Amino acid sequence: MTISVDELLPDELLDTIRGRAAGYDESNGFCHEDIRDLARAGYLKMFTPADDGGLGYGLEQVAAAQTRLATAAPATALAVNMHLVWNGVAHALKSRGDSSLDYVLAEAAAGEIFGFGISEPGNDSVLFDSKTTAEPTGDGGYRFTGTKIFTSLSPVWTRLGVFGKDTTGGEESLVYGFVDRAAAGYTIKDDWNTLGMRASQSCTTVLEGAEVPADRVFRKMPVGPNPDALVFAIFATFETLLAAVYTGIGRRALDIAVDAAHRRTSAKHDGRSYAQDPDVRRKVAAAAMALEAVQAHVSTTASQVDALTDHGQWWFPKLVSVKVHATEQARDIVDTAIRVAGGGSYFRGSELERLYRDVLAGSFHPSNEDSAHATVANAWLGPVED
Repeated sequence: MTISVDELLPDELLDTIRGRAAGYDESNGFCHEDIRDLARAGYLKMFTPADDGGLGYGLEQVAAAQTRLATAAPATALAVNMHLVWNGVAHALKSRGDSSLDYVLAEAAAGEIFGFGISEPGNDSVLFDSKTTAEPTGDGGYRFTGTKIFTSLSPVWTRLGVFGKDTTGGEESLVYGFVDRAAAGYTIKDDWNTLGMRASQSCTTVLEGAEVPADRVFRKMPVGPNPDALVFAIFATFETLLAAVYTGIGRRALDIAVDAAHRRTSAKHDGRSYAQDPDVRRKVAAAAMALEAVQAHVSTTASQVDALTDHGQWWFPKLVSVKVHATEQARDIVDTAIRVAGGGSYFRGSELERLYRDVLAGSFHPSNEDSAHATVANAWLGPVED
């Protein structure tokens, strides 16, 4: 029988993970102990079918787990997201009759950790073009040369999913494959020193002819927008799980605000707690209503991906919307929580101070606010006329 999310992440484990978060942030260190504990719990094989040694979760359950984990350690949750994205892609494809990435689920169950080497500096086409070169080796394999940024799990990934552009044929094509950590031809820079999400250690990876053998090349497709199921699976899993992480940040900030409102007292109001102050009550209520909407949005989106709901051309506006909705609302909730908690939250080392820095990262993940609004506007109004 499948275990529940609460059983997978019991309060004791969450407390342990939460207890490490400040130290990782302060030292700018990777969350090694968290990854170890999560692997032991079976967290890294959530998408793998139960018959194959996993937990058999769908996207809705994994999103719920990521939200719960992010209440304890947002940077750890963000790092794990990238492993879960490739597993979620494999699961989504499998659910739609495509077995091309079934080995990802099997290898995750065996302990492999997948990194997401897709983002590139200056590439605002995201999945529809690449600045990385994919050079055929002549035997079905490829050598990849280029720079990948925000490569989370840099210290521990064992398989790095990458893509690049092959310009050697008559038609340019995008090539996807997995680089093995034991392979030559890449360098991981020690350059992750950021405002927030520090424990994710999402370092820059420079591909210098990194070779991917033929049996690890899993997709080739034309440059530009493409109806391939892989593109949908990446967008659906990536955007939904990002939204889940930031929803968790919002939930934790609200919990801290509620605790602070009960704990703080007001001399102006005869020593009563701020939980009795009408302005504070309104702020907390507004944050709680925003959180309810975001939680429902993430859950509904994930459940529709699991149910193979056919939204056709509306899927991409829906997916960018859930990501932007969650990240922006989480930011507002954290801001409200800081106002409720008072000046103590402004000091280095407070949990809200760290959440404030972590939640800012949501603005930089694709799709960003501007591109998301363009996607939604095109869906509703049509493209801008020349």
